[in-house]
Amino acid sequence: MKVFLVAGARPNFMKIAPIYRASRKVAGVNCQIVHTGQHYDYEMSQSFFEDLEIPKPKYFLDAGSGSHAVQTAKIMVAFEKICEKEKPDLVMVVGDVNSTLACSIVAKKLLIKVAHVEAGLRSFDLAMPEEINRMVTDAITDYFFVTEESGRLNLLREGKPAKRIHFVGHVMIDNLLYQLRKIKTSWIPDQVGNDRGRIANRHTPGRLGLKDTKIEEVKPKENTYAFMTLHRPSNVDVKKTFTGIANALNDIAKDMIILFPVHPRTKKMMAQFKIKFSKNIKLLPPLGFKESLFLWKDAKVVFTDSGGLQEETTALKIPCVTIRENTERPITVELGTNVLAGTTKTGILKAYRKCFDKVKKASIPPLWDGKASERIWKVLKKGEKKNSFK
Repeated sequence: MKVFLVAGARPNFMKIAPIYRASRKVAGVNCQIVHTGQHYDYEMSQSFFEDLEIPKPKYFLDAGSGSHAVQTAKIMVAFEKICEKEKPDLVMVVGDVNSTLACSIVAKKLLIKVAHVEAGLRSFDLAMPEEINRMVTDAITDYFFVTEESGRLNLLREGKPAKRIHFVGHVMIDNLLYQLRKIKTSWIPDQVGNDRGRIANRHTPGRLGLKDTKIEEVKPKENTYAFMTLHRPSNVDVKKTFTGIANALNDIAKDMIILFPVHPRTKKMMAQFKIKFSKNIKLLPPLGFKESLFLWKDAKVVFTDSGGLQEETTALKIPCVTIRENTERPITVELGTNVLAGTTKTGILKAYRKCFDKVKKASIPPLWDGKASERIWKVLKKGEKKNSFK
């Protein structure tokens, strides 16, 4: 069984890495990684792939940036060529980026089976490009791999056959637990600019006063600080919204230090809107996954508008305040440690006060145990035996 495993950006590689690693233990599987280049990242050096224990992608499509339509079209044209050349039996896509949508459409039109990892997640907010990508991908998917019960129920409501929906757990948690083990046993934090333990990439070395600073020197004492990410256009591209969020965080910074790796988009809008943060909010360059994990795993609370951190903090039972009006990951609110805050100062401060009590009652969602990737391959091998790939 030849499988194309598609990734479009650095976070996607965190999802496909455990799937690829698990594939090496499955007889008869030829798993090939395709990087669409949706977000080209110069920090994806050989050491990046070595840390994930995956090879460099076999194919790099070099899609680059552009409008949603331009980017999607570039990916489709390039992906079609390699599908016609290699003739894979299955295309596996993850998450909800433009690459997910583009490669699913190409595969389906070439009569190649499609598997969607993280299928069925819904925010019910069509203003989010990711929601459109999720819905369209799931409209043509053959294998639905869901991370939580809401995903299964959403797909059933949309008329998808129950026999094609597979609750397997969450590959992001597979990767999280794997990387935690590596940090504890083999990873040594080092200084900025080095391949191991760096806290700055090639775009930002030294610009925030961190040159030659070790990441362990940036990290306060365990459970005494907060960690934050903020990048969504709906939060940082509107001055009134961004100002309200900043004001709330400046108030919270009176209680504790907040470590804030600044996304390039956020940095640009901070300058444009003249957003000022408290001295207790420590502005850091963009971080790699392992560097981020090293910092947030011991935080007292995490503030984010990211989907992945909602889930990862739930898996480690760390209080999380999500600065969004909605979430496509409701289980993190229902069972986990996540509190949905909205984007106003009042809402964020209220969620902050609430999150510490909530964590006492929180639980880890079913099957978030680090074995989702193994379950995915069991389902696919069973399908292969039934000749469903023919």
